[in-house]
Amino acid sequence: MKQDTPPLALEVTHLTKSFNGVTAVNDISFTVSEGEIVGLLGPNGAGKTTLIQLLLGLITETSGTIHILGMDLKKDRSKILSQVNFSSSYVSMPTSLTLWENLNVFAKLYGIRDYKDQINRLLTLLEIHSLKDSLTRHLSSGQLTRLSLAKALLNTPRLLFLDEPTASLDPDMADKTRTLLKAIRDQYKITLLYTSHNMKEMQEISDRIIFLYQGKILVSGTPAAVLDHFKENSLESVFLKVARGGNAE
Repeated sequence: MKQDTPPLALEVTHLTKSFNGVTAVNDISFTVSEGEIVGLLGPNGAGKTTLIQLLLGLITETSGTIHILGMDLKKDRSKILSQVNFSSSYVSMPTSLTLWENLNVFAKLYGIRDYKDQINRLLTLLEIHSLKDSLTRHLSSGQLTRLSLAKALLNTPRLLFLDEPTASLDPDMADKTRTLLKAIRDQYKITLLYTSHNMKEMQEISDRIIFLYQGKILVSGTPAAVLDHFKENSLESVFLKVARGGNAE
């Protein structure tokens, strides 16, 4: 019996973004199904950050369309953004507030019901509940990463964008975070689109990888399919081949 195709969480069609004559994202098209974990891979300057900014509506495309959760980002931006979120190791929060105060502010901005219970659940999940009264300026880089992830999960998003989600974590907490992300995906059917320079992590967690180079998609497929395309045994070897030689064949 034929299985139903999962609905699309994200549909990008002929998306292009140019800055002063430089094309950062060059006519790319792809889809992401609901519940997928898709890794966005590519060397610096490949267009990953620009693409994430486009998908969050932070910058406007030169041409092309973006549909998120079946809605047009241009027409339904507010409705879409209430159902998505973003976490990055490189985005800071007010350092004069405690960890709890920061999450409290965002929970109220997001209109979260029973926000105290939700904050407590996330603090426990991410193993930072004991730090809830600590000033954010006193947190380590790994603790700040977990705080950012807690903020991003407050509204139980249907689509979550992650930029280097485990970059500042030690190996133990990074492994726990990957396990947690997969568990959250399985339980709540959240779709994840994320970037990482941790090739082992990318290979382990991704259902599919989109490999960008100079604003274009070189290849898209399962980690195994990407390795087969490049005739390599590891994503690290693939990355180095592309970054150093720019050869997709």
